[in-house]
Amino acid sequence: MVILLAIAFLSLGYRLVDLQVLQHEELLKQAERNTHQTLLLQPRRGEIRDRFGNVLASTVFVKTVYADPTLIAPYQTEVARTLSPWLELNESNLVEKLQVQTFVDENGKSKPDRYVVLKHKVLLETWEKIQTAMKALTFGLDEKRLGAKDRAFLRNLRNFAIRVEPYDDQLRVYPNRTLAAHVLGFTTGTDRQTILGKVRDLGGVEGIESTMNAALSGVPGWRMTEVVKARELVTFRDQEVEPHSGRHVILTIDAGLQHIVESELAEVMQKHSPVSASAIVVRPKTGEILALGNLPTFDPNRPGDSPPAARRNRVITDVAEPGSTFKIVAVSGALNEGLVTPETRFDCETGRFSFAGKILRDDHPSGILSVDEIIAKSSNIGTAKIAIQMGPARLYEYIQRYGFGSRTGIPLGGEVDGLVYPPKKWSKLSISRIPIGQGIAITPLQITMAMSAIANGGSLMQPLLADRVEDDQGRVVAQYSPQQVRQVISASTARQMVAALKNVVSTNGTARRAKLDHYSVAGKTGTGQKPGNGGYLPGKYFSSFVGFFPADNPELCVSVFLDEPKLPTYYGGLTAAPAFRSIAERAAKYLAIQPDLPPAETLGVNKAGRLLTASASRP
Repeated sequence: MVILLAIAFLSLGYRLVDLQVLQHEELLKQAERNTHQTLLLQPRRGEIRDRFGNVLASTVFVKTVYADPTLIAPYQTEVARTLSPWLELNESNLVEKLQVQTFVDENGKSKPDRYVVLKHKVLLETWEKIQTAMKALTFGLDEKRLGAKDRAFLRNLRNFAIRVEPYDDQLRVYPNRTLAAHVLGFTTGTDRQTILGKVRDLGGVEGIESTMNAALSGVPGWRMTEVVKARELVTFRDQEVEPHSGRHVILTIDAGLQHIVESELAEVMQKHSPVSASAIVVRPKTGEILALGNLPTFDPNRPGDSPPAARRNRVITDVAEPGSTFKIVAVSGALNEGLVTPETRFDCETGRFSFAGKILRDDHPSGILSVDEIIAKSSNIGTAKIAIQMGPARLYEYIQRYGFGSRTGIPLGGEVDGLVYPPKKWSKLSISRIPIGQGIAITPLQITMAMSAIANGGSLMQPLLADRVEDDQGRVVAQYSPQQVRQVISASTARQMVAALKNVVSTNGTARRAKLDHYSVAGKTGTGQKPGNGGYLPGKYFSSFVGFFPADNPELCVSVFLDEPKLPTYYGGLTAAPAFRSIAERAAKYLAIQPDLPPAETLGVNKAGRLLTASASRP
């Protein structure tokens, strides 16, 4: 016995020396790896707000809930029944997830899987309710009669079987659902690599979420601490560096105007059943975009529920032949060059003009028309003859000066240049067709900014969508100011164009349904045919109206675009112009814009297109 005890104590002594001396460094490092952790602290993503501080996108912290199935068996069904309503998961699927599964580690040993993710992005209040529900579980057992082993099993099941990751995740919330969805974009979860390891982050996808992602993301922090059984020992926390939350992006968008635009687009969709409808509201003097909407749209809270076509920001990604709205380029260019005056007259050939072996027609045949009348009646022949007098080189120069064929610079992803070919690629027919919006493809935003340039005394502005960036204390970190791109036409030429465009909205013009009761309006209709294989597609049109008011001192430029409105009502003057009127009326009231027409001059047409009497038109 003495010999055996001596051998036992010698073996124990050798083992202690081996652990405490020979393997000390390695075991110490292993112990530190098991208990010392560096937790990366995720910064809160910054908010996106409208021009008045209304929150359009915000962030809440959430948890990732996981389970240790080895601590649950054989009570998977009861636990699943408890968790199902809080996690909003199917009970039978939860039962399957809670079954004990094994895996083979790097040493070839079979081990039980003790980490099964049940759900990501669980709200903190939901997690607190899950903890309360788990602690209340009894499984019909009388704890007073249980042995020590069974009581320990029940305690571990209640407290440790269902847990959350030690770090917080984030959930991006868009409280207004679809409002300004194409401006905001959406986010997705990503892993960002830092010098301390990977940190879970929200990455912007499309819209402002993507283009301003660096400002919104913030800087992660970290915490070095000791952990035992997934619980932090706060007293042994070594160091902690707080994360710096992301900056807040303040847009030029007005949420009230955005709602007006989107509600009116919904009316247009219901009335004319187009493939899509879009609208933009711009402040011409600064280039600020106050509203930008597309239908169909999507909910950025659940972007995957909508098809990709609904997420496309059509005002910058889609191109179309603009039709008659494009006539402002040739006419303003000829006026600016002094080639014509508003009173210069052209023979419009009673609706049929033969050029380069092809016949060009007018929907409303006319004889001799002045330049002002050519705009008011939207004469294809008159515009073509003005462009022919300019020549290809001058016409192409003004096309470029208005910004067609290049991106506007709006801070949104996916913008395209459009299709504008140089004169060397033109056919003999091009000089008569491009001025009337055929043989060229542009984006809705490009024609909107071009019309805004005329409203702004000939000065083309870069579209402004982000006003400033602020920190949590409201200090301005970055301020974005209006930027002039170039002076396209002179101020005097711009005034001549405004006078001509006001006639478009008169009772004899093509856009009389765009007329407002208390404001002078200048604008232009467009009805472009959609090209396809072998020529233009029958019954397929792109209809639009772009206008501004008050005409001589514009506050707003509003554009409306309809892709393939339902026949037979497809003309821009019959579809887009009334939508402009509805948006403009509500916007003027919302912004309290000062009327520029006295009561005696408010004669016009109502929404049905009937001429109002003086008594009926007085406010």
